[in-house]
Amino acid sequence: MRSTLFAASLVIGLTCALGAIAAPVVTLPAGEEGAKEALDASPRHGEYVDVAYGTNKPLRTWIVYPERRDKAGVVLIISEIYGLSDWLRAVADQVAADGFIAVAPDLISGLGPGGGGTDSCATRDDVVKLIRQLTLEETSARLDAVRAYTRTIAAANGKLATLGFCWGGGRSFSYAATPNPPQAAVVFYGVSPDSAALLAVRAPVLGHYGGDDARVNATIEPAKQALGKLRRTYEPHVYDGAGHGFLRGQSLREGANLRATQQAWPRTVAFLRKYLR
Repeated sequence: MRSTLFAASLVIGLTCALGAIAAPVVTLPAGEEGAKEALDASPRHGEYVDVAYGTNKPLRTWIVYPERRDKAGVVLIISEIYGLSDWLRAVADQVAADGFIAVAPDLISGLGPGGGGTDSCATRDDVVKLIRQLTLEETSARLDAVRAYTRTIAAANGKLATLGFCWGGGRSFSYAATPNPPQAAVVFYGVSPDSAALLAVRAPVLGHYGGDDARVNATIEPAKQALGKLRRTYEPHVYDGAGHGFLRGQSLREGANLRATQQAWPRTVAFLRKYLR
């Protein structure tokens, strides 16, 4: 079953999704069922590093490098509410396959049992509880620390985008409103910032949303109106029939989640290539 789902999420061309001519082929990230298989099969170099965070415990961070000769842009991946899971690491591996340096921090590092992070928690519910305790300010401070670390990566070209899912999607959008925003932000089914924060958004934002995700989707139009008045780039896409978390749950909803992934991921890669080159 895992092999079938993994194979089903493979090669999709950019041509259909973007209407581009002679566009390069893009491979999809694995769904949750195929994540471990994708990691085991990857030819890319992935490693854990400890990122200094003031006087606190270091932030355990998974980094995957692309196979290319020139320097690459960095994609700072912000987890969904389930933390630094195998699925998120598999997404990072795919980001590297697409030509970027993928950096995925465990944002609850130091907050788990014994000062650990996601891996120290006994259950997924325990991870969720810890992530929900992270304030917007604390999250931004941790992202800033990881971003500072990326400036020391010799293979990086100095440009960075955020890419977040669910809870992390909302944090990716919010990080675009910080005083030193990234070059771009990608939001997968994350809520938009409040009206005051939207006024500070300066980075271009690409959003992907499941059609059957009314709670999150209610925040799209206010963001579109506010950012449109400011002439900021906000490109939301809503995928019919797809649910919340469609990139992770590609096997669900009778193919709608997979179809959404097949459209959303090539758009994401094109967007990142545009702003991180």
